[in-house]
Amino acid sequence: MGYDRVPTTFSPDGKLYQVDYALEAVKKGWITIGIKASDGIVLAVEKKRYTRLIDPAYTEKIFKIDDHIGAVFAGLSPDARFLIDQARVYGQIYKLVYDEPVDVETLTRYICDIMHDYTLHGGARPFGVSLMIGGVFRGQPKLYGTDPGGAYAGYFANAIGSGFSTVMDYLEKNYDEKASLDDAIILARNALAPVVEGGLASGNFEVAVVPVKTSLFEKLSQEKVMSYVEKAKG
Repeated sequence: MGYDRVPTTFSPDGKLYQVDYALEAVKKGWITIGIKASDGIVLAVEKKRYTRLIDPAYTEKIFKIDDHIGAVFAGLSPDARFLIDQARVYGQIYKLVYDEPVDVETLTRYICDIMHDYTLHGGARPFGVSLMIGGVFRGQPKLYGTDPGGAYAGYFANAIGSGFSTVMDYLEKNYDEKASLDDAIILARNALAPVVEGGLASGNFEVAVVPVKTSLFEKLSQEKVMSYVEKAKG
């Protein structure tokens, strides 16, 4: 049927099937977690390397958007790369126009407007990716998740990608909004452990943080990440 092939036509039961299919691409992506701690934001991802011949630099899953904002994704990498580039440009334009950093929600809404636009016109397809965008703005940590249709919501903790339901169940039971950044990193590690193929090891678990104290995005070194893994085991 026509409504099954184009993103601009509703089905009789009120669905946009191409958006639903894009969500399936998200569900097959590498698992990704975002957690809002009392003193910052934690973004954690599983990072697969199918062969040692691939340069790890070309399988990035964590991106710096602006000094105070980072993002992770699940789904199609080229789609994510395009949206990340759009977010970076918007952040710079906003800073030039208003002489202040962009609010995390304002940037998220801008990206979702782009994603939504691709469901309104023929000859295009929805983005097969969901983003989690987190940062600190005016001393407040903020975390948002998007979907291929252009919707977004604020979260205390969220997971997207393969095995997300298992991870969300763990987060539902163990999340504490008073937890520190260190506690949130350990929570992310424990939530990811059951769904990461082969278990968590050096190179397949990456973490970035945006502490309230500095409001600066920082991707943690593998040595520091593994210290949290060992701490969680203990």
